[in-house]
Amino acid sequence: MKWSRPKVRYAWIPVLFSLAVLLNGCARRQSVIKPSIEFSVIPQAEEGGPDKRAPIAGRVIGARPGQQIVLYAKAGNWWVQPTTDEPFTVIQADSKWTNSTHLGIEYAALLVEPGYLPPPTLEVLPPEGDAVVAVKSVPGEKWEQAGPRTLQFSGYEWQVRNVGSNRGGRPNSYDSANAWTDESGFLHLRIAQIGGQWTCAEVKLPRSLGYGSYRFVVRDVSQLEPAAVLSMFTWDDAEAGQNHREMNIELAKWGDAANKNAQYVVQPYYVPANVVRFNVPAGALTHSFRWEPGQVTFKTVRGSVADVSSEVFDHVFTSGVPAPGDESIHLDLYIFGNATNPLQNDVEVVIERFEYLP
Repeated sequence: MKWSRPKVRYAWIPVLFSLAVLLNGCARRQSVIKPSIEFSVIPQAEEGGPDKRAPIAGRVIGARPGQQIVLYAKAGNWWVQPTTDEPFTVIQADSKWTNSTHLGIEYAALLVEPGYLPPPTLEVLPPEGDAVVAVKSVPGEKWEQAGPRTLQFSGYEWQVRNVGSNRGGRPNSYDSANAWTDESGFLHLRIAQIGGQWTCAEVKLPRSLGYGSYRFVVRDVSQLEPAAVLSMFTWDDAEAGQNHREMNIELAKWGDAANKNAQYVVQPYYVPANVVRFNVPAGALTHSFRWEPGQVTFKTVRGSVADVSSEVFDHVFTSGVPAPGDESIHLDLYIFGNATNPLQNDVEVVIERFEYLP
């Protein structure tokens, strides 16, 4: 019996060769990706002096083990941050980095090799090369571009927002003229059209108050348009690991007139147990939360703190409650992005009083 040799399908050889070359080229391109730095939290632009700090954060693409971030703030010269004794910022396992910095008009991050010795001050940033792997600088965020820089309300100094932000699924513009206090000391927040564009209002405390009781006396908002949102919340610019330490009292129908008009939230909101919705009636109301280790108790009552007539709603969260850090209180009136039910008219809310008790 005569055995025949199997036939080799030589037509596949060029295809396999081309595929190998292609994969090798892709791997080679991936291996030479240039490292880069991104900022996710940028402090405001201000030469704030030695006693004033703010959070700063970002991430690195393409960092290698052992590399670190060195931060600088520009106030005349570039100054290493946060201190000359602690000049390095660790890159976390998820490629993110976070720290605090003294204020400046610009901020810079350097990705450096192990053993790099950061100069405490520089006239110009170093170029990339040798131990400096990547350099990124950004201007400070300008919260206030016009109008009052701060305002006084309920015994506290509040910063007034004047730059845009993505809120409620849409880009919202802010104007510092939309936040003011009247002769009674009450805070007014407004959404208004300026030059054919809607502008919103936000104020924030510049520092953390930590655990304790927070109360907000708010005039009637039961008739807010479905697209308008009043949010009273905590927010930590830098600490994303605890969902920015965000807890919310929100008065809104989120674009649907059939929705309930209020909710309490411990972020992240997409966890069903972290959100409770309810209806608030007409009239002045006091909204509050008591923040304690492992627990936050929300409550809404009719009337003011000193003149409570009846309770409207309350809820206790014991899961996912953050610990204090660099969070601060924000009061924000903005537009929810819903194309089927857009805002029709100017909106104004009045917050009569804010109180904090340890």
